[in-house]
Amino acid sequence: MELILLENILNLGNIGDKVKVKNGYGRNFLLKKRKALRYNKENLEFVNKKKDELNKKNIEIKNKFKEIAKLINNKTFSFSKESKENGDLYGSIKPKEITNLIKEKVKAEVSPSQIILKEELNKLGLFKADITFHSEVKAHISIKIEKIQSK
Repeated sequence: MELILLENILNLGNIGDKVKVKNGYGRNFLLKKRKALRYNKENLEFVNKKKDELNKKNIEIKNKFKEIAKLINNKTFSFSKESKENGDLYGSIKPKEITNLIKEKVKAEVSPSQIILKEELNKLGLFKADITFHSEVKAHISIKIEKIQSK
């Protein structure tokens, strides 16, 4: 499926680029989320006319995400969880829990899909995670998992 991008997308392209993607990705994500248009002459002309406006909107979004990234970049977020004797957790920490903690601690909106975990968070310890806000804006956080202190 050939599409014209309406915004910069990491590992795919920039505004106005003609890209070839798999049908499912194009239909179910890019077209559905209004991140692209089907490639044809009319849409190409439309995107070329709107390119300045789209770039301006993209810069505004990028600046908003830069502010959020500054707030949380290189910060450590701590969880207290019950664990087994060997340090394994009963279950694992999911991106949704991380976003809720970030919202609670620094009042910043992060979506679970923006969090990229390098490994599963199912043991006690310190873990690294990346947050991709925009194709050009990223933040790095640490997640510390401690054992709940018994009373």
